[in-house]
Amino acid sequence: MMKMYHNPVLLKETVDGLAIKEDGIYVDVTFGGGGHSKEILSRLGDEGKLFAFDQDKDALENAIDDSRFTLINQNFRFLKRYLKFYGVKEVDGILGDFGVSSHQFDEGSRGFSTRFEGLLDMRMDQTGALSAYHVINDYDEESLREMFFQYGELRNAYQLASTIVNARANEAIKTSEQLKEVLRKHLPQHKKNKLLAQIYQAIRIEVNQEIEALKEFLMQVPEVLIKGGRLSVISYHSLEDRLVKRFIRNGMFEGEPEKDMFGRVDVPLKKVGGLIVPTAVEIAENNRARSAKLRVAEKL
Repeated sequence: MMKMYHNPVLLKETVDGLAIKEDGIYVDVTFGGGGHSKEILSRLGDEGKLFAFDQDKDALENAIDDSRFTLINQNFRFLKRYLKFYGVKEVDGILGDFGVSSHQFDEGSRGFSTRFEGLLDMRMDQTGALSAYHVINDYDEESLREMFFQYGELRNAYQLASTIVNARANEAIKTSEQLKEVLRKHLPQHKKNKLLAQIYQAIRIEVNQEIEALKEFLMQVPEVLIKGGRLSVISYHSLEDRLVKRFIRNGMFEGEPEKDMFGRVDVPLKKVGGLIVPTAVEIAENNRARSAKLRVAEKL
């Protein structure tokens, strides 16, 4: 049975960014409901190929019946390894739509959403060993504080971590409702939803090692793309977007690239166009689009 996924964000713009060649080889590293993949396939000819990655086994139920299409049930941090397994060294374009899918948010039992009661889970790969339960109940106070500060950009990270450690000393925190109750005094009504979203974001990023996976993926992009090949990626929060922006500009995540004697820098990618964000109409139709940022780059 096909899992229900909402409309993909910036569908036309993201696929347009790939400058599709009919006989090209492309990769959608965040398959989800297959919306972007279907659009890519619609622009490919008979000789074109599309490989898609998704670590969530639920996404396998949306596999597209097309001889040009291959779905790989793995994290995109293993991009190069699994393309090599299929005999592919270089591709013409790579698309990524990062963050949590609408299906994952809407499946209450997965624990991604603040709207539903559910076990603390948040694993995108449901076979993964680390869950939100383990993060909340096993991490020491310093690790929790750093997680909330770095990944949630929460100014009261110290208080959140301390409150969790004190509460779990009496009883394990097993569900999203228990976590909300434990943190209730830190959630003023006028900011409750925003703060909860930041708290959940921090835990989810930690559980799924999203920042590390994104960095590993981006480092492989210049090796996998052919000269003139395109990267088209959507980010949903500033941590991701900052990494993408810096890597496109500098070929690294921190610092500045070295200049040669003529003041030139040797970077693998160049940006194509400017930052693209959804229109007010798309945001009204698809609330998930509200924080989306699309960046496109080309291999030099």
